[in-house]
Amino acid sequence: MIAIEEFIKGVEGEFEDLEQGLLKPDSVIREHFNWDSINALIFIAHVNVEYDVVISADDLISSNTIQDLYNLVSSKANAA
Repeated sequence: MIAIEEFIKGVEGEFEDLEQGLLKPDSVIREHFNWDSINALIFIAHVNVEYDVVISADDLISSNTIQDLYNLVSSKANAA
């Protein structure tokens, strides 16, 4: 799995409304952009394409910070 800094750059690159360099590992996701169903699908697709990891909407709901998302993707990537 890549470093969290690279993970953050990838996330910021997927969402036009996110300012580059704004997110940090402890950033609360919902404070930085609208975490609606479309954005959730974009993130799920991004994770699948970039890391060959499948996550669910429930996985996203249980994640509050960027670090939570990174840990989720990382643990699923390592389990594969």
